[in-house]
Amino acid sequence: MKLSGGCQCGAVTFEMESRTPYPFMRCYCSICRKVGGSAGYAINLMAAADSLKMKGEASKAFYHAMTDGKPSSAERHFCGSCGSHLWLWDPNWPELIHPHAGAIDSALPTPPESVHIMLEFKPDWVDVPEGPGHVHFQRYPDLSIEDWHKSKGLYET
Repeated sequence: MKLSGGCQCGAVTFEMESRTPYPFMRCYCSICRKVGGSAGYAINLMAAADSLKMKGEASKAFYHAMTDGKPSSAERHFCGSCGSHLWLWDPNWPELIHPHAGAIDSALPTPPESVHIMLEFKPDWVDVPEGPGHVHFQRYPDLSIEDWHKSKGLYET
């Protein structure tokens, strides 16, 4: 599926191809919460890094979040004009790019369940939905983004 998106001010726009377009995983770690400025979580998708087409590169910037007192290898890309977070790319997995679902303008499919991860780091004021259709993990989930899509028959070929 082609994912199209961009920042809030329009300075950066992008397209990329994804076989895993269902926004099912909500991360509550402090990095995702704070860079996204969201109500307690961020949702990342997965796409092929070599499919990225972008306009407005001069307006794009990135930074390395601090983890365990040192910079992470992951590049967190954002618009330098409006601050919108766009995607994450990590040289440990150079073939992948992880766009923030909130930066995607394409209509995304509704996931059959929501997987809530990194709940150990969730602030107390955030209510996490429970019940059918909600799966919870204190840290990382049992399945990767690709494996989750495959387990649900949602991996696009």
